[in-house]
Amino acid sequence: MRIGRRELTLPILQGGMGVGVSMGGLAGAVAACGGMGTISTADAGYLEPDFEKNPFEANLRALKQEIGKAKEIARGAGLVAVNAMVATVQYADAVKTAVAAGVDAVVSGAGLPLDLPELVGEGADKAPIVSSPRAAKLILKTWDRKYHTTADFIVLEGKDAGGHLGFDEEQLKAGSCPALEELLPGVLAEVRPYEEKYGHPIPVFAAGGVYTGSDMARLTKLGAAGAQLATRFIATYECDASQGYKDVLLEAGEGDLAVIHSPVGMPGRAVRTPLVERLEQNLRRVPTKCSRCIKGCVPTQIPFCITHALIEAVKGNREEGLFFSGSNVGRLNKMVYVRELMDELMNEWRVSQ
Repeated sequence: MRIGRRELTLPILQGGMGVGVSMGGLAGAVAACGGMGTISTADAGYLEPDFEKNPFEANLRALKQEIGKAKEIARGAGLVAVNAMVATVQYADAVKTAVAAGVDAVVSGAGLPLDLPELVGEGADKAPIVSSPRAAKLILKTWDRKYHTTADFIVLEGKDAGGHLGFDEEQLKAGSCPALEELLPGVLAEVRPYEEKYGHPIPVFAAGGVYTGSDMARLTKLGAAGAQLATRFIATYECDASQGYKDVLLEAGEGDLAVIHSPVGMPGRAVRTPLVERLEQNLRRVPTKCSRCIKGCVPTQIPFCITHALIEAVKGNREEGLFFSGSNVGRLNKMVYVRELMDELMNEWRVSQ
């Protein structure tokens, strides 16, 4: 499959998960199988010794190292991407650092990545994450008018994804958001004029609630080029999170999930842990430190520090951690290797075609 100037062997993207959940180890393993492995740029330097004093420098240094690690593991197979959140203060610097480090693609969401072409230049392929045809239309129109370019691919993320979600919080809680299958035709329609104008396909990858190869086949029959999965990759040995993090998801059921309001300014789906239970009772966990990670964040007003919560989660701290997860967490029941998972997905997909 052609994506921008590059070839993707398998139609599987591994979604970016931060902080520290999808780094060079997981991304490299996915790429080595022929898929697209994705490193999250969110506080990539959380393990660096100078992170608390110099978070910005530590993050960019670590990001460069993790991209190199993933590329080494991949050994020329598949593609290595980064996921960069528009809402982060280091968004622009992270994208530029990733491109300079030789990343193959930049995938961007948690806001509208209207200036992504300027940040990426010609160094990597670029893709927005959208949750509606309307968002796709705005981004593609802006890129065309302002930068005379278009997306190399698009990730359409539905309501069943984990982490930050591009839907109304009350609709999510009420279960009234449109299904992925309902959104896909509209996004494909927005893409077509730009495919014609720029003379190349713009593959759309469906994400959110995709768990099996059969799920992938259902969506590719509707016009998707493939799928992005995230939660399933957490229960792999190569996932960069601690085993404690993985155990929280392996032990969680569908009824253990909750939609919270994140300091990022968006709703998010996570496992109901003591932190989430406190948030549901409108109890604050007053931030004690600030790494200035999110644009517009006011530490004296937010209910909790998302950087602290995500770092504690990746370490396996159930009491203080925020464990993002997609809606299919209840189906996770065992640890597997990335290659086992990729083979399973592709075999199911081919049988269901």
